[in-house]
Amino acid sequence: MEFLETTVDKFTFRMPTDRLFSPEGIWFKPEAGENSNRWRIGLTDFLQQHSGDLTFAMLRPAGTRLVIGDEIGVIETIKVNVSLTSPAAGTIVTINPDLEMTPEVINQDPYGKGWLAVIEVASHDDLAARLMKPAVYFEHMKSLAEAEVQSR
Repeated sequence: MEFLETTVDKFTFRMPTDRLFSPEGIWFKPEAGENSNRWRIGLTDFLQQHSGDLTFAMLRPAGTRLVIGDEIGVIETIKVNVSLTSPAAGTIVTINPDLEMTPEVINQDPYGKGWLAVIEVASHDDLAARLMKPAVYFEHMKSLAEAEVQSR
């Protein structure tokens, strides 16, 4: 897996180039295999570092139908609670069973074992219109991190 990487202040942020990203920091990776409408989602390295150490992750159950803007779930950290919203309409197919007992896996491996859910999207057009390509999200993330450092 190839990564883009940047260091801002004392934080290093990595992001893979094999997926798409919401402006809010959720990554989307197409599932391999027969069903190309299924996308695995998770939190970006930037979002998980910015939010802090996870203490709890609650996702909506498999079978939940989503419209654009619906809450997929909530993460709680030692610093904040973050509501995660869906940039696409679809149905949650499965959630990561490891999150119930070990939500910190999101901090430890946000692009691997720390995935959140698999969503079957209703339309690729909705998804493509709302997500950023890796280079675009990388610049967006860098500007957010730099702005936060400057505001201190």
